Amino acid sequence: MKSRSKFLVVGASALALAAGGGGLAIAGSSGGEDAAEGPDVAITGDPLDQASAAALKHVGEGKVTDTETGDEESYYEVEVSLDNGDQVDVQLDRGFNVVGDETDEPNDD
Repeated sequence: MKSRSKFLVVGASALALAAGGGGLAIAGSSGGEDAAEGPDVAITGDPLDQASAAALKHVGEGKVTDTETGDEESYYEVEVSLDNGDQVDVQLDRGFNVVGDETDEPNDD
């Protein structure tokens, strides 16, 4: 009887740990637009000033409306809104050099 009780306790404990571990995996996967990417982090401080200046120089006009570090396409991403309503996402490397851009027109989704 004691051996059977130990088996049930060990089995129940293993089941509880497995269920709890699954809950931790689910809880740890939240954040950002895509859980695999993690949360979006805005550029701050001096890097914000440098990234904004580089993006505005590249685009030639507009207003910085959003920023992100660790973007999937580059180290920094700066979103510039133009007077005509378009938005340009400017991709920058760690040295604030432009490595790409993408224009989103107002009706693009």
